[in-house]
Amino acid sequence: MQSSRSKPCSCPSLKLREVASMYFTLVAAFLVILVVALQGSVPRQSDFPYKVPLDPQGLLELSWNVSYPEQAVHFQLLIRELHFGLLFGMSDRGEFENADLAVLWSDGHNSYFGDAWSDAKGQLHMDSQQDYQLLGARRAPEGLYLLFRRAFSTCDPKDYLIEDGTVHLIYGILEKPVHSLQAINVSALHGGLQRVQLLKPNISIPELPRDMQTMEITAPDVVIPSQETTYWCYMAELPEGFPKHHIIMYEPVVTAGNEALVHHMEVFQCAADFDSFPRYNGPCDSKMKPERLNYCRHVLAAWAMGAQAFYYPEEAGLAFGGPGSSRYLRLEIHYHNPLVFKGRRDSSGIRLYYTATLRPYDAGIMELGLVYTPVMAIPPGEDNFILTGYCTDKCTQLALPSAGIRIFASQLHTHLAGRKVVTVLTRDGRERQIVNADSHYSPHFQEIRMLKEVVAVFPGDELITTCTYNTEDRSRATVGGFGILEEMCVNYVHYYPQTQLELCKSAVDPGYLHRYFNLVNRFNDEEVCMCPQVSVPQQFYSIPWNTFNRDVLKSLYGFAPISVHCNKSSAVRFPGEWEKQPLPSITERLREPSPHCPPSPGAQPAAPIPLHLGQLRR
Repeated sequence: MQSSRSKPCSCPSLKLREVASMYFTLVAAFLVILVVALQGSVPRQSDFPYKVPLDPQGLLELSWNVSYPEQAVHFQLLIRELHFGLLFGMSDRGEFENADLAVLWSDGHNSYFGDAWSDAKGQLHMDSQQDYQLLGARRAPEGLYLLFRRAFSTCDPKDYLIEDGTVHLIYGILEKPVHSLQAINVSALHGGLQRVQLLKPNISIPELPRDMQTMEITAPDVVIPSQETTYWCYMAELPEGFPKHHIIMYEPVVTAGNEALVHHMEVFQCAADFDSFPRYNGPCDSKMKPERLNYCRHVLAAWAMGAQAFYYPEEAGLAFGGPGSSRYLRLEIHYHNPLVFKGRRDSSGIRLYYTATLRPYDAGIMELGLVYTPVMAIPPGEDNFILTGYCTDKCTQLALPSAGIRIFASQLHTHLAGRKVVTVLTRDGRERQIVNADSHYSPHFQEIRMLKEVVAVFPGDELITTCTYNTEDRSRATVGGFGILEEMCVNYVHYYPQTQLELCKSAVDPGYLHRYFNLVNRFNDEEVCMCPQVSVPQQFYSIPWNTFNRDVLKSLYGFAPISVHCNKSSAVRFPGEWEKQPLPSITERLREPSPHCPPSPGAQPAAPIPLHLGQLRR
């Protein structure tokens, strides 16, 4: 009986083994091909030109490169002390809610990597479309390197669209093992955010002259204050009789060990109206700071964390030194010290590269946007309030040379309520080109950015700068002005050849604003005082901000004539009639760019990738 039962089952069993053997051979071959393919696509460590510390202690270091042909970013994340994993990702303003995340986690024995997203409550979910593509993981003496890739646009509604401008990167460290992705409690994580410009322009570096010299404007071994935020000011001087030179490049000089504390730095040249400026080395907001230092506002160089060296085009340089140029410079450093380290010494600053062999053109800096005036105001409780400043065709027709100017870099600027900034070039009533745009703008991350392509501006063109503000946390109106709780809307454009035009801005006509206040009085029970001695800010502060008053103010800014400031460097307007000018008429808008969706690799299960990282730290 046993013999007769065993024979029928012996043949099928043999066939099953053969099929299984063939199947696993094919799988193994596929995995070998896949690994080879992945290794071919993994960038070498030297291929990551951009680097930034993510956390204040420097335990997490992000490097990346940008492939415009592939429309993708390659990330290399160095984890110096790996506990039980981490979250890394992007969100609109640095929140852990509604975030797009790459997650590495461990249950204490096995490790996993996956693409995830968080909902409005911070709960994590595995993404049905795995767009953070793991390229490799390797251990090194300095820590664990994690390499992965992400397309700019994935057309996945749960994913963040990587675009030009500021990106808010977030990170969270898992200090205990978790048994599943869903078990991660975002609110209990030790984490933070870092702002960077991910999509760096692909610009060829110009050849530097042989007679190039360097000058370092650095802090004199200061002790970083043991508080979260400090703006430090230090006065420096050029040598007496220093002749005219061209700055052709600059780069940061950051004291080793302070890479996570030095947030951004700027070098300003002082006004030539004063023969001398007092020495100073201390906090910029100190009562001991001399008042005259407020006249040191002409930007020579600006750097923010994550930025590299800044190069001028080979045909232009920024002039400094010589007649009509101040010898005095002010270095300003923003220290971000959230862990309140004590006793850290710092000698960071900016290294200027300059030449006595002047290039064909002096570079200039022009201010676009809104005049610093309280007539431009934002009601409280607004989540998306828009103000626009105009550099009109009348001004460019009068002030620009017939061959035009070339804009090659831009620095956007608002105060604390700013959320978006964009400058658009228009010609003959049609929008032609975006000069610079930042849809995730942060006032805490401002740098001079080289443009991907030079923008040519001709006489008769218009440059329109629009800022979007959020005042949901404020109980009274925010007016325009110099104070940090007042607002600005500015684009400092860097261009050549330098012209006499230094400022091309606008503000609403004051007479029309006066009519607005009269209208508010007529239709509201609470009277807004129109007494001559009451300032414009006080009138705005006394308005009851109901829907009617908000809507009428928005409408006013959208149709009322403007006062145009078409100013020379002497702060004097070019001759002409600049009051009650009509708003530019735009007949054709630029089309919104449609997102580029990469080819779909086919349906992939929403499952994490197992990683063999050995026993993780407890």
